[in-house]
Amino acid sequence: MRLVNRFSGMAVGVRDAAKADGGDVVQNRDRGGAEQQWKLVPAGSAGGTGTPTAPGGGSAKRFMGSDKVLIGGSMSDASATAAPFDVRYAYVHSRPAPSSDYYTAARCQDGWSSWWGCWNGSTTAPGTYVTWRDSEVAKATYKGRPRPQKMLWTWYSLRDLGDAAGQGDGPGEVRAIDRVDLLTRYLDDYRFFLQKIGTSHDAIDLEPDFWGYVRSLGDPHKVPAQVSGANPKDCGSQENSAAGLAQCLISMGHKYAPNTAVGMHLSCFDWETNPQACVKDYASLGARNADFLVSDVSDRDAGWYAQPAHGGSDHFWTDRKAAAALRFYRTMAESVGKPVVLWQIPVGNMAQNNTRNHYKDDKVDWLFAHMNQVADAHVAGLFFGPGQEEQTTAESDGGNLINKTIAHHNAGGTALK
Repeated sequence: MRLVNRFSGMAVGVRDAAKADGGDVVQNRDRGGAEQQWKLVPAGSAGGTGTPTAPGGGSAKRFMGSDKVLIGGSMSDASATAAPFDVRYAYVHSRPAPSSDYYTAARCQDGWSSWWGCWNGSTTAPGTYVTWRDSEVAKATYKGRPRPQKMLWTWYSLRDLGDAAGQGDGPGEVRAIDRVDLLTRYLDDYRFFLQKIGTSHDAIDLEPDFWGYVRSLGDPHKVPAQVSGANPKDCGSQENSAAGLAQCLISMGHKYAPNTAVGMHLSCFDWETNPQACVKDYASLGARNADFLVSDVSDRDAGWYAQPAHGGSDHFWTDRKAAAALRFYRTMAESVGKPVVLWQIPVGNMAQNNTRNHYKDDKVDWLFAHMNQVADAHVAGLFFGPGQEEQTTAESDGGNLINKTIAHHNAGGTALK
C-alpha cells in the first residue's frame, strides 16, 4: 500500500531506497517506487515483517507481543492455569500425509491416526490438533480470570521424513530433502499446518537437530535439496540447497501464518569450542530472515544423566557453565539480530530423589535467580518441559516451577533487553 499526505499529495518513502535500519522517512512525488510501498502490521506483532526484538539497539524490544521475558512450557492444563504462564509448547512430529486427500477431507479416518493432523481422532476434521490447541490456550485463565496464552509449535517432521527415506535420523533427513517426491509431501504438510495456524499469534520452532546435521556436511549452500521442484508455488525462486530450504520454510511461515513468529533452531553441537562456526553457518542459512532463534539447554534432567546406567555424565550447572551458555546465546542473538528463546528446559530441582519423574536438576532455580543475566543475553522466553518420558515434569516437581513463576510475575517480571 501507499501512504499519501492528504494536504501535500506527496507519498511517504524511504530516502534513497535504503534497506538498513534507521533510514530516513521522507515525502516525495508519488512515483509508485518500491521505496514508497508499505505494509501495516499490528503493534507488537511478532510475525511476518515485524521485528520481535532487536538485540543491540534500535527498535522497541518485544517478542510475541510482550516486552518482558515470557515464561511457559509443556504441561497439563491444570498446571498451565496454576501460575501466570505465557506460552505452551507442543510437538508436530509425524510423517507427512500420504495424499492431498487428507487435507480436504471433512473428517479424519481411523487409519489416519499416525498423522499429526488426525491425532485428535476420527470424529474431528484434519488439522484439529492445531486449531483445538490454539483455541484452548486462548481461553486460559489464572486465579479465575482470563489470561490468554500463546502456542509455540516445535515443527519436527524431517526426522520422520528421514525414516521415509530409509535411513532414519540424520543421514536420512539430508537424503530426504534431495528427493522431490518426499520433499513435496513434506512441504505440502507444512503448508497445511501453517494454514491451520492461520491468523493466530503463535510461534514455530523449525526442526531441532536437523540444521546440525546440515552443518556437519559443510557449507549449507552446498547441501542439495530439491526446493524449487518440490514447491514451485511458494519457493520456486529459492536455491536448491539446505539454505534454500531454510528460506522456504521461513517465507512460507510468513505467508500462510502472518501473525506467527518463525524461529530457527540452534543446532550447534560445537558451540563450546567454536561458536564462530555457528555464527557463520546460521548466516549462510539466512537466520536473519527468521523472527527468533531457539536453543535447548539439555534434553534431560542432570540427575538422569548422572546415573551410571545413563552414562554418569555431569550436566549440572555451575555459574561458570551458565555464564558460558548465556554468552553463546548473546553471541548468536547479536550476530543474527534476533532474540533467543530457551526451549525444553529441564524441570528437575535439587529436592527430587533421582527416580522416574523425580530427577534432580538446577536450571529452573538458577534461571529464575539470575533473570537479569538471562535478559542481558537477549533471551526472550524460558520454556520448560521434559525431553523424555522419565524426566521431571511440572506435575512431579513438587510445585517448584509453578511457585517460581508466580514469584517472578508478582515481582514484576523481567524486561527484554
